[in-house]
Amino acid sequence: MSVIDNSLTSTHVAVSTGNKGYPLQPAYSSSDICPEYPFGSDALAKEANAAYEAVRDALRLLELDTEHYGRKNWDPLGQIIQPGQTVVLKPNFVREFRETRDGHDDCLITHGAIIRAALDYVYIALKGQGRIIIADAPHNDADFDAIRKIAGLDEIQEFYRRHAGFDVEVYDLRPEKARKIDGVIVGHDPLPGDPAGYVKVDLGSHSMFAEVEHLCHLLYGSEYDTREIRSHHTGGVHEYMISKTILDADCIINLPKLKTHKKTGITVCLKNLVGINGNKNWLPHHREGTPSQGGDQYADDGLMHRIERKSMECFRRVFPLFGPLRTMVAGPIKSMGKRVFGDTNKDTIRSGNWYGNDTTWRMAIDLNRILLYADKNGRLHDHPARQVFCLVDGIVGGEGNGPLDPTPKPAGVVLAGCNSVAVELACASVMGFDWRRLPLLQRACTAHSLPLTAFDADDVVCTLPEGRTLRLATLSREMNMHFTSHFGWRGHMERATSDSRASAEELATEANALPAM
Repeated sequence: MSVIDNSLTSTHVAVSTGNKGYPLQPAYSSSDICPEYPFGSDALAKEANAAYEAVRDALRLLELDTEHYGRKNWDPLGQIIQPGQTVVLKPNFVREFRETRDGHDDCLITHGAIIRAALDYVYIALKGQGRIIIADAPHNDADFDAIRKIAGLDEIQEFYRRHAGFDVEVYDLRPEKARKIDGVIVGHDPLPGDPAGYVKVDLGSHSMFAEVEHLCHLLYGSEYDTREIRSHHTGGVHEYMISKTILDADCIINLPKLKTHKKTGITVCLKNLVGINGNKNWLPHHREGTPSQGGDQYADDGLMHRIERKSMECFRRVFPLFGPLRTMVAGPIKSMGKRVFGDTNKDTIRSGNWYGNDTTWRMAIDLNRILLYADKNGRLHDHPARQVFCLVDGIVGGEGNGPLDPTPKPAGVVLAGCNSVAVELACASVMGFDWRRLPLLQRACTAHSLPLTAFDADDVVCTLPEGRTLRLATLSREMNMHFTSHFGWRGHMERATSDSRASAEELATEANALPAM
């Protein structure tokens, strides 16, 4: 079996625990003299860097290159990355600010210290030969320069130029940025986009939307023009605009943030791939209407929802006609909408922000299938085209109104593994959620012509510090961090009390059934 094929069969997940806080000063070098550290003692950080040590610990727990651990030639990612290859680090750069609060509070985007640690081990594996790219397509109104500053990417790039003579590339994969006033899009500004361009990838019958083909005329994307989103998901065609930089990569290092999500319950490895698609309006987010109408926009068919839907239809027709006046009327329109129909950031369910969302999880699975099975030209094959490695930043997670307005959740964990689904199953368990109640994970575990796994969820094994190995059920009982779900999901994704009970004998049997890995 090839290394790439192993990405489908790998059931091993590392869970590094007890990691507290992030360093303050980029470029986030290691603060410890690790034998394998490639830059010498003069390039160490003066402040403690628990995040770097957490990444190192997670790689150790995965038992990668155990023969050389503790030596100068320890190369944990050398099993999946070869010198001369192109490696893309894909963080979660969703946006530089939270929806209703100032700042980001370390809970919104992947921290630069996690990126830097992953980068160093990629560099070790490449032996200085190849390309390393940090790339993402953030939210449509995100300020990428602000994100670069928060993550310390300029300092990281400069560090590599000075100490290694190596150019780390950084790309904003969006072709344009939306201008918003009070959350209302009033225009777009062009961006350089992916320097390699974009590839249209059509999943066709392999798309999860093929199951609901008769309802695709109800799809809604991220912006007001429903004609665009529906033109890409119709008549057996289900296509996405994928970054060529992503498809050209030999290996993707997926670096998500551990957060809850208003449309999928949680956003970790699988949902993080939204950032490989350039145009956000090619991504289905919900279907208009209520379940009785074939939609998942609202939970029920109340009078106010019917009025709101008709009002939005009118708004989409009329708003473009305001021309330059859009900047003046956007704010009052949004404010009036909140007063009349409720605030979706507080307690109002709309736009598919609830447990009945039947759309976003389909889109996330589609993107994961593309990443695994589409070649450099976007053609689908029946075997994986590239390696994917996942490293989750959960030192400070986000709970509640994620992904754009979460509350910080100090969790102190970093999780890693070679299979995205296995890692996400472990993440859900650690957060205190039942993966079987999350459509994204439930369907990601099912058999398909383009599968994301070649194992059962019960086969996933998690290694913790001290070499303890636990299966998912035991992990969720021993490490439940009780993340607060989004209000639209509350009571519909948490582990049920009846499920979480087990006899002492059952726990002992399960805990002792696995050898140390």
